[in-house]
Amino acid sequence: MAINYTIQADIVDITSDTPKAEDVFLVDTNVWYWITYTRASQSTRPPLAYQTTSYPAYYNSALAADSKILQSGLSLAELAHLIEKTEYEIFAGANLTYFRDPNRFDKRYRHSFPVERSRVVAEIKAAWRLVKEHAALPITIDAQATEATLNRLQTEKVDGYDLFILESMKSHGLSQVITDDGDFASVPDIQVFTANQNVITTARSQGKLLTR
Repeated sequence: MAINYTIQADIVDITSDTPKAEDVFLVDTNVWYWITYTRASQSTRPPLAYQTTSYPAYYNSALAADSKILQSGLSLAELAHLIEKTEYEIFAGANLTYFRDPNRFDKRYRHSFPVERSRVVAEIKAAWRLVKEHAALPITIDAQATEATLNRLQTEKVDGYDLFILESMKSHGLSQVITDDGDFASVPDIQVFTANQNVITTARSQGKLLTR
């Protein structure tokens, strides 16, 4: 069943949009994962073809157009989790004697296989090395920020990491985000640059698809 999005953001289809020099994009974690991690397609649930083609292509077009690209330090936690999970799936799938279910993370992988642990760390560091070439969007997590994010929960259907990222975007006057995550579509006053066809189709039907 398709997700029933209520679109509050302005949605831009990156497959038909051309980045501009004046654009300032925050890149979401899922996009960094497909851009920076070379083994993403070996996951037990590999990315769809458009995810590993449309987002890297748009990112490269943004660089060529001299658009400003930003990253969030919160993405490191999510990116590290995704990479470790995929590395586990690859290793567990090839070592079913030790791990019966590649889809269910087993902490023995983290603690009992030092060579594999070194590989995971190396993959995370290599991915983050590419991400941190771009300026970081400052994030403050204090009492004021946590209260603001709690207020967002009432109207914006996003997860905990994204609540803080959105509050930081608001604090710094940033409105453009490149993401495949349809949750961002529920957030007003931002522009979501995406290739997620469910979001794009729904935005078109709700009059929220922006053509620049």
